[in-house]
Amino acid sequence: MTAQAGGEAAWVKSERQLDREARRRRAGVRSGSVAAASTVLFVAVVLVVVVTSPGWPRVHETFFNWGEFTNAFPDVLRGFWLNVRIFLIAEPVILVLGLLVALARGLRNPLFFPLRALAVAYTDVFRGIPTILLVYLVGFGLPALRLQGVPDSPAVLGGFALVLSYGAYVAEVFRAGIDSIHPSQRAAARSLGLSKTQSLRFVVLPQAVRRVVPPLLNDFASLQKDTALVAVLGPLEALRQAQIHSATNFNYTPYLATAVLFVALTVPMARFTDHLAARAERRRAPGGGT
Repeated sequence: MTAQAGGEAAWVKSERQLDREARRRRAGVRSGSVAAASTVLFVAVVLVVVVTSPGWPRVHETFFNWGEFTNAFPDVLRGFWLNVRIFLIAEPVILVLGLLVALARGLRNPLFFPLRALAVAYTDVFRGIPTILLVYLVGFGLPALRLQGVPDSPAVLGGFALVLSYGAYVAEVFRAGIDSIHPSQRAAARSLGLSKTQSLRFVVLPQAVRRVVPPLLNDFASLQKDTALVAVLGPLEALRQAQIHSATNFNYTPYLATAVLFVALTVPMARFTDHLAARAERRRAPGGGT
């Protein structure tokens, strides 16, 4: 009799759970439908306002000329590959530089005070200088020194300026991640016989790096966009190619082609960043797992 009552209670509980899940799914469908309808309505209203504005014909001809777009796109795409290469080379260098600077700022031994002071000065100075100004200073200042071995390639010099600028920001991201690890983690590692260096390498850093992946990806999305600043030094990257076509044909549509390429690269990165941030939040939630 008791077993039968327990089975009926379990069946009722299962039915209630299924009913809650069904209601949740219906609520999700309704929310999605409302969101889609409101989005379509908003976009339609914006399009109507823009297209019916008095200056739309002139804007359409100047910024949305399909013939100019197709004419400039191959050159802009070829220049965009230079932006991608600068990004792919600068990104790992920035990661290494930022991590080293963050570790240097964490040194507490008085013997390493000059190194710690240098790391602090680096982050303060290069976070304070606008990136485009740093590109000018490095791109035109270093060659003027006529030092042996200094490259004269505008793309290399521009990439070096980006490394200096973003290395300071990434260093602070790493430092925040390291400082976010509770001191009990270090204490537990030391109690197991690990040295300070081993505790940092095997316990603190893996957790810190995992925590700072989303903000790092945000920085790299910004880095990809800022590779366009190298155009001020003259290399034929995407923005420079758009400037050439725009100056030749007196039309701004090539800039739209450049914007499309950057958006096509940065939007997936932004969505991936959101995914990682949401996953990290679920892991930190009670019962979220490891």
